[in-house]
Amino acid sequence: MTHAPEKKPVHVFTGYQKFVIALLAFLQFTIILDFMILSPLGAILMHDLSIPTAHFGWAVSIYAFSAGTSGLLAAGFADRFDRKKLLLFFYSGFILGTFLCGIAPNYPMLLAARMVTGLFGGVVGSIAMAISVDLFPLSVRGRVMGFIQAAFAASQVLGIPLGLYLSNLWGWHAPFLMIAGVGAAAGFAIMFYLRPVTAHLQLQAQPNPFRHLFHTVSKARYLQGFAATTLLVTGGFMLMPFGSAFTVNNMGIPFHKLPTIYMVTGLFAILVGPLAGKLSDNIGKYAVFCGGTILSMLMVFIYTHLGNTPLWLVIVVNVVLFIGVSSRMVPSQALMSAVPDAADRGAYMAVNASIQQFSGGIAAGLAGLIVVQTSTGKLEHYDILGYVVMGAMTLTMGMLYFIHRSIQRRGFKTA
Repeated sequence: MTHAPEKKPVHVFTGYQKFVIALLAFLQFTIILDFMILSPLGAILMHDLSIPTAHFGWAVSIYAFSAGTSGLLAAGFADRFDRKKLLLFFYSGFILGTFLCGIAPNYPMLLAARMVTGLFGGVVGSIAMAISVDLFPLSVRGRVMGFIQAAFAASQVLGIPLGLYLSNLWGWHAPFLMIAGVGAAAGFAIMFYLRPVTAHLQLQAQPNPFRHLFHTVSKARYLQGFAATTLLVTGGFMLMPFGSAFTVNNMGIPFHKLPTIYMVTGLFAILVGPLAGKLSDNIGKYAVFCGGTILSMLMVFIYTHLGNTPLWLVIVVNVVLFIGVSSRMVPSQALMSAVPDAADRGAYMAVNASIQQFSGGIAAGLAGLIVVQTSTGKLEHYDILGYVVMGAMTLTMGMLYFIHRSIQRRGFKTA
């Protein structure tokens, strides 16, 4: 007599768990939107503030530098407080910085406001990640990460067009005031509805925050996770800085058609994030990551070798590429969330967030060294950049295999 294979029990989220997932996703939405909104406002900002492109570049990059620095500075203290209080403190600072951007009368004030926003906003993501790991077991963490990852796409689809619309009506200050306003509402939700997150406080064995930080950045298993994060971000972001220029100048797509590409791609990315998370929990996080990586490498090869291309094909290629990228990011985040011990989780996440910020800057710098723009506007060596990205993806697949095996040896199930 044969028996049907035993089905894996389906985890049903409670009402409070759904609230926490929605809240963390919304926080990510505001943080990402605040970071991304500055670039599309560049033309208006440079005109209204009478600043050259170099000064505008500093306004963009100072956020990343501040965020990366604050993550390292906060890491030693990240496991010593109730995560709810820590989240409320740093998110309040982020709202203040965004509000200051919304009332900045000149370039120096805007630069200072962006620094404040980065100092506080750079830590919010790591605290939110630590809370999600504290409250949700690894068996369902793919679904949680999938919904949080969808916030990135939502900011692109909903936030940026709305921000540009407001800036056209009331000037470049309006989008920042909008983000500060909706962020304040989220702050009240944290204050009144999020329960204290304090289980990690019982596990603290290292009273000195600086020794705690040193312990975190020197542990071999954690260093392996940091290295994988560096490769993930470097491989994932190297194509982004020149993506729009390549689409316009090499593929022959008019500039005014770019929002259509981003809109359609973002809508698909919103759907793919939760789906990739569910697949990660059901069939295995490393298996889904490998599938997403192979698809991404194939699409990177196709994308970086395109010439004049019809709009519909550009959209298809972008959509499939982002399906591959989302299928990498969601399971890799879920998998690497199991790397740190519970006592070190906040510190590990803070350092990891800093590495992401710095790696993004390194990726942009490396891409700029490889890609060359000709006098006609076309980009050369973009195919070489594609090969570098594919190489980084291959190395990441190997590194994540060892992390995956290490997690399993510690008794965790990755599916």
